[in-house]
Amino acid sequence: MSRRPHAVRRHVLTILVAVVAVLVLIVVGFLAWALTPMMGERDAALKAWRDDAVTIRDAGDAVVMAPAGHASGTGLVFVPGARVDPYAYLYKLSGAVAETGTTVVITKPTLNLAFFDQRPLSTFTSHAPDVDRWFVGGHSLGGVRACQLADSPGVTGLILFGSYCANDISGSPLEVLSIGGERDGLSTPQKIQDARHLLPADATLVEIPGMTHAQFGDYGAQPGDNAPTISDERARDELTAALASVL
Repeated sequence: MSRRPHAVRRHVLTILVAVVAVLVLIVVGFLAWALTPMMGERDAALKAWRDDAVTIRDAGDAVVMAPAGHASGTGLVFVPGARVDPYAYLYKLSGAVAETGTTVVITKPTLNLAFFDQRPLSTFTSHAPDVDRWFVGGHSLGGVRACQLADSPGVTGLILFGSYCANDISGSPLEVLSIGGERDGLSTPQKIQDARHLLPADATLVEIPGMTHAQFGDYGAQPGDNAPTISDERARDELTAALASVL
């Protein structure tokens, strides 16, 4: 009888150790996954760096792209997709910077996941104090986060890249542009349409033929996506034209 309590305690301790070990493995595995983002393609990024019409600087918690010439006074805070390198968006966004004079601030989300980044929008707009008209936007999960930031003071509009809102902004006065890819295998055209009711009635929806989810940036193929039927250059041109319509 005297040994039974000791055996029970030892059994409970064994279970607790096992549970803690499993939790540690889960946390370590998650951190390893989150901290290994899909890296931007070097050649595409270099095209943006070498564009004389665009200046690029690393601001620590964000990457700031600005026109080398006349700035329009309009800015876009852009939130990357889940585990996508912020630099993967340089080339795709550089066309709009050069053509419209827009300043773009690409955020560096906490743990490379937008949902973990609870910093206010002002953290990033402070990098461009001369901007007086702000849009907020993002790709995929970054777009979902952008929808949550859209009610921040000073925000004029929302721009979604292969994304849709999870919160209802249908009653807001925001100018909204939602760009989808016809070949997007993740934020499919159907998913974007199913969430259409969460956007204002006058929101503009653009679907780019042949474009995939990963073509909103330059980071290679993404699991679950479809194969594109247009080139990355054509995708960039279509994105630039769509952005220029609101910026």
